[in-house]
Amino acid sequence: MSTFARTDTSILGQWWWTVDRWILGAIGLLIIVGTLLTLAASPSVAERINMDGYFFVKKHLMLLPVGLVIMFGVSLAPPNLVKRLAVALLVFSFILMLLTLTIGEERNGAQRWLSLGGMSLQPSEFLKPALIVFAAWMFSEQNRASGVPGNLIALGAWATAAGMLAMQPDFGQAFLVTVVIGGMFFVAGMPMILVGGLLAVGAVGGVFAYLYVPHVTSRIDRFLDPASGDTFQVNTAINAFRQGGPFGRGPGEGVVKRILPDAHTDYIFAVVGEEFGAIACLLLVSLFAFIVLRGLARAFAAEDHFTQLAASGLIFLFGLQAAINMAVNLNLLPSKGMTLPFISYGGSSLLALSLTAGMILALLRRRPGIAIGGASVGRAT
Repeated sequence: MSTFARTDTSILGQWWWTVDRWILGAIGLLIIVGTLLTLAASPSVAERINMDGYFFVKKHLMLLPVGLVIMFGVSLAPPNLVKRLAVALLVFSFILMLLTLTIGEERNGAQRWLSLGGMSLQPSEFLKPALIVFAAWMFSEQNRASGVPGNLIALGAWATAAGMLAMQPDFGQAFLVTVVIGGMFFVAGMPMILVGGLLAVGAVGGVFAYLYVPHVTSRIDRFLDPASGDTFQVNTAINAFRQGGPFGRGPGEGVVKRILPDAHTDYIFAVVGEEFGAIACLLLVSLFAFIVLRGLARAFAAEDHFTQLAASGLIFLFGLQAAINMAVNLNLLPSKGMTLPFISYGGSSLLALSLTAGMILALLRRRPGIAIGGASVGRAT
């Protein structure tokens, strides 16, 4: 029995009957699974670095309600408010990125974090969804011949973001936003020569990083030739999947979380494989695939060009980030520090993904005059 009647005109009632409850439920399930896996994987990591065993669990449980409030609050917003939010967040993220490059914390040769009130913030996590929504807005303005040079503005914002990410250096995130913006450029109907040009710029940047950035060179060399360097982390992750088999060794019985320093973040998919097995991994992959496929279907069914671009871009970002994380765990891609959405531990990641999910839910809500699945629907549909 539904919590709200279809005739309920309250804000919550209208939200409930217009939000995509299938995507909402799938995201909610990811959040629940991620919380349980943080509880399973992080105590061993915390104890290994001489901290309270539940340090990461407590931080996760402290930030989770904040993330849920952000996701729900943003999901209430109409598309015009999502645009304004993206612009404000993009400007704020650029400012924080500049501060990160000057006074940020350095970890493992990278300067990606700001220390604020005893907590670490990674501004690039918030930059990504803001950039995508802003670029979608600019592409749509160009498409409707409003006189705004939307393509140039969007590409200028992308170039600024990619340049800042490369300076940290964080070539993985720079690659991620380049691929997503290139995909949006294609969806926007831009000439293939321009789409190809954008991707070529990304490829040239990748070659430059390989040739002149030592840690990028090392990671790619180790991926192509494991004998060329230390491959302990990926070998341990692959062994975890082997040990797990189809059904896993059982909750709490895994070994990988006691060995890998990033078992609760970058390599949490290996923890899933070892303790819960290949079947659980496939179910998790299916959950991500469901969100991506249903989200893209809903996005492309919308008549509003901005909604099509922004929603599909955000969903592509969400799905591609998940795919990269899992591929690294399976040694299908070179090692890259990228979280598995809502599953990996990470404060900035959790809050930024909550914001991203809120934007997706907001843009895909049924509204008067917007076609969903080929039919124009109202709020109470």
